[in-house]
Amino acid sequence: MSAPSVSPSNGPSANAATVSPDRVRAEFLHAWNGYKQYAWGHDELKPLSKTHSDWYPTPLLMTPVDAFDTLLLMGLTAEAAEAKDLILSRLDFDHDMEVQHFEAVIRILGGLISAQQLDGDSGFLELAIDLADRMLAVFDSNTGMPYRFVNLKTHKARCRFTNPAEIGTCVLEYGTLSRLTGDPKYFDAAKRAMVALYHRCSRIGLVGSMIDVETGWWLVKDSHVGCGIDSYYEYLVKGATLFEDPELWAMWQNTIATVNAYVADEASGGLWYGRVNMDTGKQCATLFGALDAFFPAVLALGGDLDRAARLEDSCYKMWTLHGIEPELLDYKTMKVVSGSYHLRPEIVESAYYLYHYAGDEKYRRMGATFFNSLVERCKTDAGFAALADVRAGVKTDAMESYFLAEAMKYFYLLFAPPQAFDFEKAIFNTEAHPIWKNSSE
Repeated sequence: MSAPSVSPSNGPSANAATVSPDRVRAEFLHAWNGYKQYAWGHDELKPLSKTHSDWYPTPLLMTPVDAFDTLLLMGLTAEAAEAKDLILSRLDFDHDMEVQHFEAVIRILGGLISAQQLDGDSGFLELAIDLADRMLAVFDSNTGMPYRFVNLKTHKARCRFTNPAEIGTCVLEYGTLSRLTGDPKYFDAAKRAMVALYHRCSRIGLVGSMIDVETGWWLVKDSHVGCGIDSYYEYLVKGATLFEDPELWAMWQNTIATVNAYVADEASGGLWYGRVNMDTGKQCATLFGALDAFFPAVLALGGDLDRAARLEDSCYKMWTLHGIEPELLDYKTMKVVSGSYHLRPEIVESAYYLYHYAGDEKYRRMGATFFNSLVERCKTDAGFAALADVRAGVKTDAMESYFLAEAMKYFYLLFAPPQAFDFEKAIFNTEAHPIWKNSSE
């Protein structure tokens, strides 16, 4: 099935400048070298002040761990060797400090697992096992759904109020760790949490935005595909695919049918996904944003190329409204609600998936629009900076690790020859860390 074409009035021009993988690699290196010069050994680069920032009292090397598989995929062997040496010599989880389970799973655990599979060094797997064992206590709630935070030293978990994304976004990482170690405890805990969440959906099949993992009661009943729910949907279809799990596949099919029935919305000449009440399905807001732009990729992976293509067309409208996408848009009025841009990768991720499945060059042209805008408006002397507001273009002093893990990786894969990476052999976690479908790869 091929995706429908974008009309000339709202789509990328057939004459749009193309972007080469070498150019993407060069811009990635610009950002990596900025990190190396000003933030080496720390979590992230602050590209305006040319300093560093750390998430916790002791750095967990967020950027090197997140970027390592991108370095390998781009063929940057010398840089990858330096990052590997830093990770294996310096990364240590034996600290009395609390981490956010969700972020530690997708960035660090996922990065280490992908590093082990791509590089083969058992040191990455040893670190992954150590981290996972320190965090498993998050699942010790009355429902089996995880708490938000855990102390790496004491294993004490806390914060019972969480969201579907933080509950349901760990089965790929923990499940793969079970495959690699032969110990089912990791997969069992993660899948049990996902099933527990699924069985607490509303009568019409929707989940809300905040739940109490002790009681299973919903605290916020807004339902949507954006921040706080997003990657739960992603991991249903990806978990089903990676582990060939019929229960997860049935959960995904039921869930996506409900989301399409109640959350999908036709407005402003296109397809969007808004916000509704989980119990009634009644619309409560017409909001869509940069994080929601992952959904075309998920639809495409689930086999719905028609909706995926239409939604990516809407995402393109959102991007071109002010030359770069805002964090949040009212798609009914086409007015910006939150104008910040955090170097988000989701829109190019979806372009990559659609290019893979549909083979339509328009997605590369879209990608060229995204990439050229990003370089023009966010590049700094030391790296790339987020924007305070896309309408004003003022930069902020932040370059999150996912910029190198996700955005630059998906740009590279979009413009590289298809044979550069075998899409069908891997599933990307939500931080774009590729995980082999066959663990013996």
